[in-house]
Amino acid sequence: MEQYELAELVISRQEETFHLRFASAQLVIVTDLGSKLWYVDVSGISQTGMLQALNVSEDIKVDLEAVTAGGRRYRGTGYMHPNVIHQAAAIRGDGELVID
Repeated sequence: MEQYELAELVISRQEETFHLRFASAQLVIVTDLGSKLWYVDVSGISQTGMLQALNVSEDIKVDLEAVTAGGRRYRGTGYMHPNVIHQAAAIRGDGELVID
């Protein structure tokens, strides 16, 4: 299992792009039996309107671009599960996470 602290996180959905403002975010990559699964946990998201819109939407698929604290760049597609009350979200990866 690999875990990275994120410095930047940009998500795009339905022709909208959000540069997330957050308190903390971690990218976790799990390798199990030859396959890689990944997810992102984000807390302290200040864009509550975006979280509320995702919370009531049936389409929670997002494209993301992430930069780790060490400067590594990743991009991928996933499903964003908002937690409006806690100003947080989990993004479950769907497919390959590409290193740029």
